[in-house]
Amino acid sequence: MALNILSNHAANLAHRNLARAEEATNRSLLKLSSGQRVVSARDDATSMAIGVRLDSTASTITSGIVNVGHGNSMLQIADGGMATIDNILVRMKTLAVQAASENLPDTERGFLNDEFTGLRDEINRIASSTSFNGIQLLGDGSDVSLDYSDLEAGGTANALSHANGFSNVAITNDNYWAGDNDEDGLGDNSVRFDLIKTGDRIILNASSEIDGTASHRSQSIDITDYATGGAKALEISERQSLEFDTLGVKVDLNFNIGTTVSNALSQGADGAGADGSASAQVLGSSPVLSVTEDRGNKLSDRVYLQVGGGETAADQVAISMTAVDGATLGSGKTGTEPSLDDLGKNAIASTLKARKALETITRAIDDIQRARTNIGTNQNRLDVASTNLTATLQHVEEARSSLLDLDVAAELTDYASNQILTRTSVAILGRISEMRQNLLRLLEG
Repeated sequence: MALNILSNHAANLAHRNLARAEEATNRSLLKLSSGQRVVSARDDATSMAIGVRLDSTASTITSGIVNVGHGNSMLQIADGGMATIDNILVRMKTLAVQAASENLPDTERGFLNDEFTGLRDEINRIASSTSFNGIQLLGDGSDVSLDYSDLEAGGTANALSHANGFSNVAITNDNYWAGDNDEDGLGDNSVRFDLIKTGDRIILNASSEIDGTASHRSQSIDITDYATGGAKALEISERQSLEFDTLGVKVDLNFNIGTTVSNALSQGADGAGADGSASAQVLGSSPVLSVTEDRGNKLSDRVYLQVGGGETAADQVAISMTAVDGATLGSGKTGTEPSLDDLGKNAIASTLKARKALETITRAIDDIQRARTNIGTNQNRLDVASTNLTATLQHVEEARSSLLDLDVAAELTDYASNQILTRTSVAILGRISEMRQNLLRLLEG
């Protein structure tokens, strides 16, 4: 072997080969450890780009499968609620048949009517409370709320302002305030607040009206100590909640209540309003807040399940929803017939009413069966969609695998070959170094 001492060309060449072999060995190790044929763009830029898109597609399809599963769970909950309503309707029909018989005394028919209307209320409760992740499934949700427009200028409750010490008034017991007991269709429930002077004490009194009946319930709380400089005086940033448990109402006070109470102590006679009027008024007005039903949780016509990565119809599955509450059951396929709610509170209180109720109940049973059929149809659609998505996901993963997955056997062969080249290069470099040393000793001798 020729050896040039000045240039050492052979050694440089061997070193370059060693570097390449080591680099190839390290890249093989990266591939073997990751299981990927393409670790970086330098391995195969085109395959990497396609693989990233396939990864995104697979992730989207996987999320779609999850959404379909949630949709099936939603429909199962809806069907469970409908099954319960179905059983209730069967019992209601039994009661109506019994009440339609003329040999039944009015007293016993009244008992049947009470159970009948109670079961109808239960249908409405089930319909309004059956939901999935906040999505109404069988009917509109029914929450109770205050009409805060009464607090605006000119409103009946505008005296309950922040400036007067009242930060907020809220309902804490929906059960007490919900419903329309006299079934007149009017939202005639309200709560009134009065600030009353009794000796050296100031009393905040809350009273309710249900169906327009005044003083349905009443509760008073002594707020004298909230006066400016009093034992419970509030700082600017402080708030205090007063719970009127009897009425199911909460009032939040702010620091301005101190001035209000102090002014009330200096005005008026015992038993009069804080403004000195003969009646128990508050700050020159009678603050009355209307209590209404908040129908915020509406039953949607359709619930859309996202199964694709776009905004087209092909990327969504639309699930139609059907109301099965007292307002719709019995109205028939066209929705024009009298419903369960239309029967009123004396639905089967007489023979004639019971016979008419039988017709409504029969239609209601047909209505619930149509609704359950719709649920079953949608469940079958989701099963087909899930099967299709699963098959598509399999094909996408196969395509990705063919592009990016590593042939372990072939890569192990390359790795072994690179190791041999590395060891050989190291040996050659050692041999070259030895030859060079021998030549130097020869020249020195």
